[in-house]
Order: sequence, then C-alpha cells, then structure tokens
Amino acid sequence: MSIAQNKKAFHDYFIEEKYEAGIVLEGWEVKAIRAARAQLKEAYVIIRSGELFLIGCHISPLPTASTHITPDPVRTRKLLLHSEEISKLIGKVERAGYTLVPLDLHYTRGRIKLEIGLAKGKKQHDKREAEKDREWLREKQRLVRDKR
Repeated sequence: MSIAQNKKAFHDYFIEEKYEAGIVLEGWEVKAIRAARAQLKEAYVIIRSGELFLIGCHISPLPTASTHITPDPVRTRKLLLHSEEISKLIGKVERAGYTLVPLDLHYTRGRIKLEIGLAKGKKQHDKREAEKDREWLREKQRLVRDKR
C-alpha cells in the first residue's frame, strides 16, 4: 500500500532499476507517515561514506507530537540496504553517471519502506516526447470509448 509517490521523478528521469530500502525513522515520524503526512517531491538520495541517506523528504509532525522532542521535518534519514546492493549502486552512480531518486514510500508487511530508483536524467526533448505519447494514449482510449 503506497503512502507517498514521487511522480515528478518519472517525468524528469529514465528509471532503470528499482530497489526497496528500509528507512531509519523516529517514533513521531512513523506516526506522521501513518497519518499520510509525508512528501517526496523534492527528496533525493546521496551516498556518504558507503551509506545511503535520504535528504529533503518532508514529514510534517502531528500536532500531538511529544513535548520533550523538537521534530525536524526535513532531517537526513539513513536508508538500509544489503551491503552488496549498496556497493553495486555506488559503482553505478560514480562511474556511469546515474543518480538515485526516491520513488515511493509504502508499507511492506507492516514496515515502512522506500523504493529508490537508479535513474538517468531526461533531456527536454525526451520530456516532450513522453508527454506526446501520454496524450496519444489518452486520445486513443477516448476514441475507443466513443466508438462503443
């Protein structure tokens, strides 16, 4: 079940591979995510000293958050992957010019997971071409529906 999606990532990038990563969260963040208060729009993933971190993901705290902590909605969150997956991603990002983008925040067996994509950036003409394809598919569906 999806919590938050990054639709802009599919517009700006060619997604080549997808990985499911765990995410290190605090208690108030889990409660806020369960209340659907997470946003991935401007988030991105970086590699720092052999570990993956999610930056820019906004999780707005609930008004009933605890009084003894000060919630930071855009704090850097560590991502959890197997070490061989991390080393594979590091190699591709450093050598081949790929980037890592968060795609989807979802539940898997009661746990909150983040789907990250290994992506290559689109040029402006690629974005226009993808938009034309989507428009044509929509028009085709409309024509089929009208014939019936």
